[in-house]
Amino acid sequence: MDFLREICGGIVPQSREHRDRAEAYIKTLTMPEWALGRLLDLAVDLAGMTGDLSLPVGRKEVILMAGDHGIVRQMVSPQKSDVTLQMVHNFVRGGAGINALAGAAGARISVVDMGVAGDLSELAASGKIIDRRIAPGTKDFSLESAMTREEAVRSVETGMKLVLERAGETDVFATGEMGIGNTSPATAILTILAGESDPAKFVGPGAGLPPEKLAHKAAVIRRGLEINRPDPKDPLDILAKVGGFEIGGIAGVVLGSAYCRKPVLVDGFISTAGALLAAQFAPAAAEYMILAHGSAEPGHAKMAELLGKKPLLDLNLRLGEGTGAALAMPLLDAASAVMNKMATFDNAGVTVEGIR
Repeated sequence: MDFLREICGGIVPQSREHRDRAEAYIKTLTMPEWALGRLLDLAVDLAGMTGDLSLPVGRKEVILMAGDHGIVRQMVSPQKSDVTLQMVHNFVRGGAGINALAGAAGARISVVDMGVAGDLSELAASGKIIDRRIAPGTKDFSLESAMTREEAVRSVETGMKLVLERAGETDVFATGEMGIGNTSPATAILTILAGESDPAKFVGPGAGLPPEKLAHKAAVIRRGLEINRPDPKDPLDILAKVGGFEIGGIAGVVLGSAYCRKPVLVDGFISTAGALLAAQFAPAAAEYMILAHGSAEPGHAKMAELLGKKPLLDLNLRLGEGTGAALAMPLLDAASAVMNKMATFDNAGVTVEGIR
């Protein structure tokens, strides 16, 4: 807990000086004022985050947190928890969506066992995944707390430590996850932080739940909220009572990135639930988040609103794994290229009046 407090206490806002310098420099580049729109907004953000006008974003890593959920026993997902274990093996073999897209973006992937309900010891022993297992899945939060408060602390601190271990060799972090049933805890977290009592309007199909079963899923989540009564002002209480180990880990990745002044690309619905918790732990952490894309899950738009963020992409994605974050990575490269490779009016011999 002391480590969690130390990291949260060390997170500072973006550099206003570097934001102002980036904006001033952009206005000298050979184009009509702010002609590249949100790409230039991104460049200013990256300058403020990193404190560096060259926008170092070349070394990218997706930290993919995996964990299972006891609430799956309530039939809130069309798939069984076994699929989480199977997909971890698929990640290691390089056959998943995130492998294809991270490869295209030139990003590394680190797969972390936060609490998969299956034996991954062989993969961990061979160094193919990182073993940070807290327990073999959370408990069923529709009947009891998903985890203890100590486990919640451990999950967040795990994400922080992974970032701190990698900060010297990584410029941009991205969140990813795998965990059958994890849209239920993510929806519960959103419901609490949105100040709502009924999750129904935020409930979506997750991994393909038929429309006729969405009411049942909402009822299960509602029961969990009523039984556990999480404190909306205490992110650890929320995480412990209705969260997931991988969601806590994602919150830690976001917090660790902010502490290290590294941009963090937040993937879809599950990852944004972790980001919401991170913002509760340390509000300034939100200044280092880049919302990669708008998820097709119905609650994601509300999540973005709560964070005050606009997603970079809107591609109707709902896969998770960090795929949307990987797809957004080339935009960071593009922002850096603008700052490093475009000519200014002076060195190009172009008059301001001539181009505007």
